[in-house]
Amino acid sequence: MATVREVMNETLFTVSPSTTVGEAVALMAQHRVGSMLVMEGTKLDGIFTERDTVRAISHSHDAPSHSVSSWMTSEPVTVGPDVEVEDALKTMLDNGFRHLPVVQDGDVIGIVSIRDLAG
Repeated sequence: MATVREVMNETLFTVSPSTTVGEAVALMAQHRVGSMLVMEGTKLDGIFTERDTVRAISHSHDAPSHSVSSWMTSEPVTVGPDVEVEDALKTMLDNGFRHLPVVQDGDVIGIVSIRDLAG
């Protein structure tokens, strides 16, 4: 059975909690990714996704100038690298997520998207 480690992306795209929504969206577009990990130093503080962008802009006309910490998902659900792909996919489907940070021994070591798991 395949594990998350085998399909995860080890390239991490991160922002700090004070990064603006506009800056985070520009970075997501530049790197062609659907989420940014929000890091406070080496600690995972949250995740900011395309869905958060839509929610922010629909609620506030000046959302691009707000910090991502205002709109991110705090304390996101994470998955370990040795979890089976099927279990990670079930977690995502059950909770409506499209991205899961991969954490080992308290450190973020990757991210997995629903596309990675369904492929």
